[in-house]
Amino acid sequence: VAVPPHVLAGEAEPNNCGGVLVSQDCLMTHRTVRLGPGDENLVIAAAELFDDDPTPEWTERFLNTPGHHLYIAYIDDAPAGFISAVEMTHPDKGTEMCLYELGTDEAFRRRGVARTLIAEVVDLARRLGCSGVYVGTEPDNAAAIATYLAAGFEPPETTVMMDLRLDGAL
Repeated sequence: VAVPPHVLAGEAEPNNCGGVLVSQDCLMTHRTVRLGPGDENLVIAAAELFDDDPTPEWTERFLNTPGHHLYIAYIDDAPAGFISAVEMTHPDKGTEMCLYELGTDEAFRRRGVARTLIAEVVDLARRLGCSGVYVGTEPDNAAAIATYLAAGFEPPETTVMMDLRLDGAL
């Protein structure tokens, strides 16, 4: 990968620069992969990126369900982060993209991985004709909020998310 001269001179802040993630102390090649049916092994191999270990059954179902999207970012062939998103269509809102979950390996944080993954989902949503992309996060998750704001997201009016756990479900 060709590296711009200003990057080699150490003048670049951490950013995504032509297929190379750059910071003052490292230079690593990266790639993002959009997964689909048959890529279950890639999800299982990147289990450390998820909150809980992905199961083969749920992974297969996710990857085989139309409108479900999953990308994994690799740095020097190591899983560095992932993002999942789900298209949702409603009769009076059209189709929107829900950025369902974003995770970055702690060793690769602050190197543009999350920004690159978010850009992949936003680009996909545009190509699919979605009217918008939305995401939820905990109010005390300052890193996530800063990441989403930097990607152009704006906080909506105050929203309350409710949760109902069903017996036998995780």
